[in-house]
Amino acid sequence: MTEKTWLEVSLNGGGGHAHQHLMPITAEALIAEGIACVEAGAAIVHFHAYDEATETQKDEADLYARVIEGIRARVDAIVYGTLPAIGTAQCRTAAQVKERHAAVEELAKRKLLEWTVVDPGSVNFAAMTGIAADRDGFVYQNPDAHIRYGLALSERFGLHPSFAIYEPGFARQGAAMAERFPIVPTPIYRLMFSEGYTFSFPPKPYGLDAYLALLDDVAPGVPWMVAGLMVDIRELIAPAVERGGHVRVGLEDAPKLSERGNLWWVEDAAKRIRAAGGELATAAEVRAALKEGDNG
Repeated sequence: MTEKTWLEVSLNGGGGHAHQHLMPITAEALIAEGIACVEAGAAIVHFHAYDEATETQKDEADLYARVIEGIRARVDAIVYGTLPAIGTAQCRTAAQVKERHAAVEELAKRKLLEWTVVDPGSVNFAAMTGIAADRDGFVYQNPDAHIRYGLALSERFGLHPSFAIYEPGFARQGAAMAERFPIVPTPIYRLMFSEGYTFSFPPKPYGLDAYLALLDDVAPGVPWMVAGLMVDIRELIAPAVERGGHVRVGLEDAPKLSERGNLWWVEDAAKRIRAAGGELATAAEVRAALKEGDNG
């Protein structure tokens, strides 16, 4: 779709400072780091909104809007948030599909979103350290009804679904379900690797090879990027660039308690992309490439 490489930064995640002590939580910090990362080469910014008093994730449209508008007032970027996990305060049960997507729907009505999270499957988040200590992880749930709802919102408001591919079957389900929504904008397949969790593959070439062979079968030509959770993705950046893929880095994805902040991860990724012969895309170029895919 494009010869240029898209660089996304995920500024925080849902684990709070216990997971990443350097991650931004306040709106001011998210705005400042988002702007700095865009100026360093990121075209896409992802983040989780927080209640600053309690330092817990809080998925309210006004909280997301403040950060999105704050970043985009200074730089051109694609900026998008997340969804509350099922079992949290804003979505206590799987029956609350509309409530889970309420902030996304409101932001879309305000025309503040271009991308949105649609994760096509459920997965065990089992940490290696937890297994060694006989501690349970948790199940990250995305029932079919929630996937359909997210795709319907994407189609209704012209949002690009960002598919987190935590296991190979997620690519198959995402592709199959996207076909049920014939005018949904082009999904982005975010291939998720991990060292700290047991899901998917470690960040090794054979894992990338397997994912790309599967995508060739089920969704040929789609845009994809390497990413993950509790992982150092850097060794996959050059192979991804060489094979026409894109890259996500940041404190949501980095190994736990990273001593390197978001700007470092973005600057390092930008250097590696250029060293691999890639050229960083601007947000306008990402939009143009996706529009070409929508019309293809």
